[in-house]
Amino acid sequence: MSEQFLVNSSPHYRCKDSTMSLMRDVLIALIPILGGATVFFGFRALTLTLVSVISCVSFESLFNWMTKRKNTVGDLSAVVTGVILAFNLPVVTPYWMVIVGAFFAIVVVKCLFGGLGKNFLNPALAARAFLFSWPVIMTSFTKPLLARYYELSFVFGEPMFVNETSDEISAISGATALESLKQGAQPEFSLSEMFIGNIPGCIGETSALLILLGLVYLLCRRVITWHIPVFYVGTVALLTFLFPAGNMENLTYMSYELLSGGLLFGAVFMATDYTTSPLSRYGKMIYAVGCGGLTVLLRTFGDMPEAVSYSILIMNVVAIVIDRYLKPRRYGIGGDNA
Repeated sequence: MSEQFLVNSSPHYRCKDSTMSLMRDVLIALIPILGGATVFFGFRALTLTLVSVISCVSFESLFNWMTKRKNTVGDLSAVVTGVILAFNLPVVTPYWMVIVGAFFAIVVVKCLFGGLGKNFLNPALAARAFLFSWPVIMTSFTKPLLARYYELSFVFGEPMFVNETSDEISAISGATALESLKQGAQPEFSLSEMFIGNIPGCIGETSALLILLGLVYLLCRRVITWHIPVFYVGTVALLTFLFPAGNMENLTYMSYELLSGGLLFGAVFMATDYTTSPLSRYGKMIYAVGCGGLTVLLRTFGDMPEAVSYSILIMNVVAIVIDRYLKPRRYGIGGDNA
């Protein structure tokens, strides 16, 4: 019998979704966040994202060409990685650092492990963790109201290769809400400002409103399920409500923790990555609770205020173990048929 007509046993599952269509939906969900970042931080947020995307696509194309593999940039996964990487960076990040991060994300984390579906870490998050080799730049967050002044010097001036100890950065940098919470003080920003996104931070993580808008779109399109975002954010909410820091009221402290840093962006766009999260429903719940618990633990006792990236990366590794014990049962295997 010719292998051309080889058919597997039933049941058969047909789905119109493809990698490209799923990635396209993710990009659509990210568009409002990019628009908000451009408003809050100026035109450089857009150019930084463009540099990141072009770098990711170029590195994947070049790697496939050098290794004589099929060019996979058409599935849009490299584009999504580029956007998410840019969204995890401060707007003052030099372009050369963005290119270095794109190389690490695409070549080291993704392509060297076999490409999409075979990487065990989220490429954009792994690249962000790597870029903390330049900690001063990675923790230099611009005040939104002053971003437009800084935009012109960064796009047209020498700061493309800015010194990480530059006085220009410190002159316009502002403490994030997480840094204030870490010191036991109430942030200078109101909860409404934090919800809208008019606060210092990485360009894609400041606006809870736009992130939640993206979440609604992804849920309606059934690109992701509710389990990971809800259990991740819910775990952080429960722990921070029960154990507030400083003299803040429980509800106030919890609200600031939920709206600070990259929690919502990480829960919606990074922890839900198909490749690096568990397959089963209960596995997703355990994975999300682990992400939430680690986030609170590292924020409270770690040296850096933010911990979302490292929490998700740790649980990316644990997801392999979770899938081993909670992976969906194959049809005809187990139960009465075992």
